[in-house]
Amino acid sequence: MAALRIGIDLGGTKIAGIALDETGRVLAERRVATPRGDYDASLRAIAALVAALEGQAGGSGTVGLGIPGALVPATGRVKNANSTWLNGRPLGADLAARLARPVRLENDANCLAVSEAVDGAGQGAGVVWAVILGTGVGSGIALAGRALSGRGRIAGEWGHNPLPHPRDDERPGPACYCGRHGCLETWLSGPGLAADHARRTDRAMTGEAIVAAMRRGDAAARETFAAWLDRLARGVAGVVNVLDPDVIVLGGGLSTISEIYDALPGRVAPHVFGGGFDTPIRQSRHGDASGVRGAAWLWNDSDGSAA
Repeated sequence: MAALRIGIDLGGTKIAGIALDETGRVLAERRVATPRGDYDASLRAIAALVAALEGQAGGSGTVGLGIPGALVPATGRVKNANSTWLNGRPLGADLAARLARPVRLENDANCLAVSEAVDGAGQGAGVVWAVILGTGVGSGIALAGRALSGRGRIAGEWGHNPLPHPRDDERPGPACYCGRHGCLETWLSGPGLAADHARRTDRAMTGEAIVAAMRRGDAAARETFAAWLDRLARGVAGVVNVLDPDVIVLGGGLSTISEIYDALPGRVAPHVFGGGFDTPIRQSRHGDASGVRGAAWLWNDSDGSAA
């Protein structure tokens, strides 16, 4: 039987699965609905998905799991998951017992970083910082193709830092579900972009509609988008000043806005210490599949054999 790398991306509405060979070729992929609010049903769904992938691909292998949260190192229990029924649960241990093999578990943003570092837009780079700009905002870091989790498993938790260098009209900032005000997520997410436009114009529009209007030359939409880019630049520069990555990869729904890639570098540079900035900013190569591919590549240092 062929040795596979199985990746599972446990999302709030769907569970995606993929089976890769050692070269990254897709041998099987499937999606199922997430049993929202039901921990035991989630375990069963993941186990069934792994079995189906292995059956389709004709082999067995390692299993990596990406989740919207992290494991507490001291207890092995999930924390910070917006899929709240996972919090406080020993997900890694429970799934390993059900599958009868070890499972490597990482934050989904770290999985994005690993995917893009191994065979994506950051391939060959030593330090890859991967940013998610979507319904939420987060990021992950890969060093030499492996996830940097950090001592407390919060490395890369960028979205709940405050907006750098806020102007008077940006203080204290929008309320965030984390209990603070002015988090980057409240400004840079899709809902954050829409909320800012509504505050400016009293018009309710989705982020997608705002971008479309901006492209048609709508003045208000252009102003909203310019403000969003400026805030993104300040947020990016703060990380560059600390991490100085080799490549920045953008994922999530807003990463598909092509104007970002020409406009953003010049806006980042004035906020970088010393004023120089030539770090490539690239769109993720694997798009929506980056998270599940990264989960599979959590075993990239392994020979692929199931334990």
